[in-house]
Amino acid sequence: MKASRMKAADVRAALADVIRGKREVLPEHSVYLASSVATTVLALSGDKRLQYASKSVMAPALAARVIREYRDKRLDGIDTTLLLVGLAAATVGDVFMVDADNDDRLVRGASSFGVMQSAYTTVLRQAGAKPHVATALPQAATAAAGSGLLFWRLPAVAKPLSAYSFALGATATLASDPALAPGARQVAGIPVPERNDPRTWLAAGGLVFSVSDASIVVRRMFLKGETSKRLAEGLVIATYAAAHVMLIEGMLRLRRR
Repeated sequence: MKASRMKAADVRAALADVIRGKREVLPEHSVYLASSVATTVLALSGDKRLQYASKSVMAPALAARVIREYRDKRLDGIDTTLLLVGLAAATVGDVFMVDADNDDRLVRGASSFGVMQSAYTTVLRQAGAKPHVATALPQAATAAAGSGLLFWRLPAVAKPLSAYSFALGATATLASDPALAPGARQVAGIPVPERNDPRTWLAAGGLVFSVSDASIVVRRMFLKGETSKRLAEGLVIATYAAAHVMLIEGMLRLRRR
């Protein structure tokens, strides 16, 4: 129990450090935090109109973080381009996913996020990430199970959402490669987040991203009441925001020159 509490504290401290930085709060982190909190609150309230404004700021704030690293000569042009392409696609996907109850917008959002995941997978592969059975099999099994549910309950959107699910699984699998965070503590072969090493946040970021996207599907398939759907949407946004910043900060540190 004590070890479990310590690990939870490490995760919370790591997320706090993402926002604070070691010595100062970067403007883009402040913007990201504010827009993430606002979007979560708006999701809980059911106000989709204002969500279009707040949610469309989240990925551009992370893009500003990438650009800062490039201007400080800590990131090369190829990695910068890949991350910016991924974040541009995320911005488009975020706008479409404000109304995930609309099949057309859901598919367009998933397609945009597929581009994002492809960009992130490329960055991770360039860093030497490789799939491992311990993480690849659970991700593949989860994606396959999700695909089966989609074809059963939401056949109209099953194909594109299944394709996205496998793309996300690839990112999460590569992000869990322990070789990306040498020396880090591990649980079941997966690095445990440590507050001073953003590379250790990658695995957690991939896992939480999977939870967030699975919540979208569960919300569409099984929840009928307005209150439960709003609570689920708030969970989707909160977990997405945490996952995305962990992945971006982890990749920035991983590829830092």
